[in-house]
Amino acid sequence: MSKNVIIIGGGIIGLCSAYYLNKEGHQVTVIDKSNMDGGASYVNAGYLSPSHIIPLSAPGVMKQGIKWMFDKSSPLYIKPRLDPDFLKWSSAFNKSCTDKHVKKAAPIIRDISVLSQGLYDEIKQGDDFTYHYDKKGLFMLCQTEHMLEEEMKMAEMAQELGLEAWEVSPTQIKELEPNVEINAIGAVYFKCDHHSTPQEFMQEMKAHLKKVGVNFCLNEAVEDISLANRKISDIKTNKQHHTADEFVLAAGSWSGLLSKKLGLKLLLQAGKGYRINTERPTGITIPAILAEAKAAVTPMNGFTRFAGTMEIAGINHNINRVRVEAIANAATRYYPNIRLNQEEKDNAACGLRPVSPDGLPYIGKSSKCENLTIAAGHAMMGWSMGTATGKLVSELISEHKPSLSLDGFHPDRKF
Repeated sequence: MSKNVIIIGGGIIGLCSAYYLNKEGHQVTVIDKSNMDGGASYVNAGYLSPSHIIPLSAPGVMKQGIKWMFDKSSPLYIKPRLDPDFLKWSSAFNKSCTDKHVKKAAPIIRDISVLSQGLYDEIKQGDDFTYHYDKKGLFMLCQTEHMLEEEMKMAEMAQELGLEAWEVSPTQIKELEPNVEINAIGAVYFKCDHHSTPQEFMQEMKAHLKKVGVNFCLNEAVEDISLANRKISDIKTNKQHHTADEFVLAAGSWSGLLSKKLGLKLLLQAGKGYRINTERPTGITIPAILAEAKAAVTPMNGFTRFAGTMEIAGINHNINRVRVEAIANAATRYYPNIRLNQEEKDNAACGLRPVSPDGLPYIGKSSKCENLTIAAGHAMMGWSMGTATGKLVSELISEHKPSLSLDGFHPDRKF
């Protein structure tokens, strides 16, 4: 049965939800507070990475975060503040930083990431899509023996989950990546990983959705949500009122704020990440994580992107130049012949990633609201999980059996 569906949020999750809902015959409207041309869906590293099986809430992360708290250039920065939502999130995050949680989360992350890869491939077969999508794997470049040992442990865990990963020597790195000098004592190579150019996908997806009749309400901020008999009856934006049969909350870092209007306790914090692009030739053809620096490198279509940091300091788009400089310096430490210039650094951009306390997204329906499907909290994995999340949202609203178990993603789960 065709339904009228409103999606709040026009990032990767919102657009993929719109895509699959439209394919099921539903009437879809996407509402976004921006012009839908920036943010995390456009400035991310473009990874489709089943290898990222370890959630952000892993053993030792909170302790390391406290150590880095006073280092303005650190890869992870958690700004302490006396905000009730932040304090609840911090407590839940700390409780999730256990080996038990990692073992539980790893196969869940693998499954949704692998499904998503296949769906990106499937979408590209459509007439409206030509976006860049490569399957060249991913290096975890290491400069210390300690880090290489740690990454090999991750590779062994990945192998146990059926993912292709193995150690490579400096000579083997050179054979795979011959046109750029790399300063590393070794690496783990995840053959299972793919990469893309985010803005190409986003632009083509928006054009396709408009072509097939999806409605867009841009620069509309949701101001209020009316709830009656455990159903959303009406949403009010800064421009108009909207009604629908079903609603999808895919507003990224703003999802937690909007969920409050429904009486939901959706624990989320915004995690800011930065990117620097260079259009100058780099010789890089294989994406890489610079392991000690916690920075990402991606050869995209026509440029190379250097990205990194997780800055949990509330919702803001302030550019911290110290962190930008740290990413640029990391690039040169691992790629000695690459030096990002001042103009490239001045053009750095940031995006806010919605981080749940346990590093797993919220996908599903809360018991508090029958006609709301939540799709938020993907942290650094929104791009990797985008298409699969959209399909799962569509299956829930269409009342089909989900492609994956949603137990680990339940919005009402306890921390």
